Amino acid sequence: MDHTNFIARSRAASEALKSANLLKSLSINALIVGPSGVGKTTLAQQITNAPIVSGESFSELLKIVDSSQTVIIKHFDKISNIHLLKETISKTNTRIIATAQSELSESVMDVFFSLTITLPPLRERPEDVKPLAEQFFLEINHLFGEKRDNLTLGNIKNADLSQNGYSLRKWVYTSYLIGSFKESDILEIMENYLKKQIGTGNDYRDLLYLFDVPLIKAGFKTFGSQLAMAEKFGLNRNTLRKKIQEYSSYLTS
Repeated sequence: MDHTNFIARSRAASEALKSANLLKSLSINALIVGPSGVGKTTLAQQITNAPIVSGESFSELLKIVDSSQTVIIKHFDKISNIHLLKETISKTNTRIIATAQSELSESVMDVFFSLTITLPPLRERPEDVKPLAEQFFLEINHLFGEKRDNLTLGNIKNADLSQNGYSLRKWVYTSYLIGSFKESDILEIMENYLKKQIGTGNDYRDLLYLFDVPLIKAGFKTFGSQLAMAEKFGLNRNTLRKKIQEYSSYLTS
């Protein structure tokens, strides 16, 4: 893995990193393509230490292009006036390293870029998931000033990769915080939440699911069957079955 924050354990990420390192010694423009959260901007910073600007802030983009030899442009596919950008770059001869979530048209590629690097989503780069999660864990340690040796990553297969690095970071932070909770913390959180919910006239009945649902979910994961769960909970099987049916929408989400 390189000294930057870009994780490159998978073949796809390693190939992307090789291309990025090659571009350090070249002066050509390059586009990095991939869905949100896959590390496009981090990879761009591996190529060059340049100002970063979003294509959605077009006036700011023109100012930076006008005053910089090299610029990293995020969301290149969001640029509102591609022709004016072309005219400005023709005058300034500014080098562009850009990112986009999807491929650009051939006409735009021909004008601006000589090379494209593609970063697939994390679900297609499973080798990168755990080291990236560990990097987020170190980030948390630094943020909170703690020195935990390791985060429990045994259930890393259950990590949320729906938004790639963004959702993985959230999953790591959530796992870290949940692992830090004491009983008093959980009770305080519940109390603060319930303060905002009570006052309707049937509160106990309406809010009982906040206790029942997580208990039943935990029971399924721990005991595996309704029979074992009813025995451990000290509940009648029919009572437990009715609760499971009542909360079916929560239990399947």
